Amino acid sequence: MTTTVLAAGDHFVLPRLLTEELRAAAPDADLDVREIQLPWPHTPFGRVAEVDEASGTEEELIEALRGVRICVTQMAPLTERILAACPDLELFCVSRGGPVNANLQAATRHGVAVCYAPGRNAVATAEHTLALILAAARRIGEVHTDLQHAVWRGDYYDYANCGFEIDGSVVGLVGFGAIGSRVARVLVAMGATVLVHDPYVKPEAVEGIAALVPLDDLLSRSRIVSLHARVTEETTGMIGPAQIAAMPRGSVLVNCARGALVDYEAVCDALDSGRLAGAGFDVFPVEPVPAGARLLSTPGVVLTPHIAGASQEVAHKAARIVAGEAARFLRGEPLAHCANPQVPGH
Repeated sequence: MTTTVLAAGDHFVLPRLLTEELRAAAPDADLDVREIQLPWPHTPFGRVAEVDEASGTEEELIEALRGVRICVTQMAPLTERILAACPDLELFCVSRGGPVNANLQAATRHGVAVCYAPGRNAVATAEHTLALILAAARRIGEVHTDLQHAVWRGDYYDYANCGFEIDGSVVGLVGFGAIGSRVARVLVAMGATVLVHDPYVKPEAVEGIAALVPLDDLLSRSRIVSLHARVTEETTGMIGPAQIAAMPRGSVLVNCARGALVDYEAVCDALDSGRLAGAGFDVFPVEPVPAGARLLSTPGVVLTPHIAGASQEVAHKAARIVAGEAARFLRGEPLAHCANPQVPGH
């Protein structure tokens, strides 16, 4: 029996990548694969009906999902309205670390299993974190901008203006999941002493790599602090004026996790006062960052536009993970990363 599949790609996880991985994962399946391309990232993602961080419209997806049993995507919305209009849909695979663009409660009521792709961008984000750490510690962003304006900053050889090395530094990582643990291993190889704060990690998980410590201890001892925590009620705004004041003067703060973890006004104050020597951010409270935001003009900050997880390898991994879930579904096997396993048969 032919199974109709929708590969709802975008300009990062391309429709053709999803199709290629589907056919590779299920070579014996009789698949009718339809493709659509959603506008992200050329058009920023946003809220679609009751779901967040989605691309495309309900009308577009309702039309594309007619007769479709499986949908593999990164950004397509899955809303109550879409589910009600698409009774043939049984599996919705989101190639992201979490299915934020899917209404899980509604999907469960409609009997649609929702899968996701944990760890797909762990390598890319870890590497980008290290790039921001190095750029902030060695003031690469500032001197790059100066050189673009034909200003040769020889005064950066002044002792007070020099950056510092990773070798011999104490680095604190808030979070020790797939990304934080990889960052830790590289930092140790570079000669750093690594401290970790993560209430969900057992001491044996960091043994031989880092020391597990309370957050206050980590902040007071670390010359570099890098955030790798999820946003929860407890972690929202976890780095504010008091936490920054607890860090050694001349420290560096890096965030490639989520903008909601940090009070960015407090960061700007600390950079202006010299409490922080530098900062590197890939995520922000509002994205895109509004023109005129203080962070854009504060010296000592290295900024990137939420691209830590953007590599060609990530796009292939994302497509491969969701294609694997679709193949397991077609073979009647248990799904590996199902967000609503209470759906009958999954």
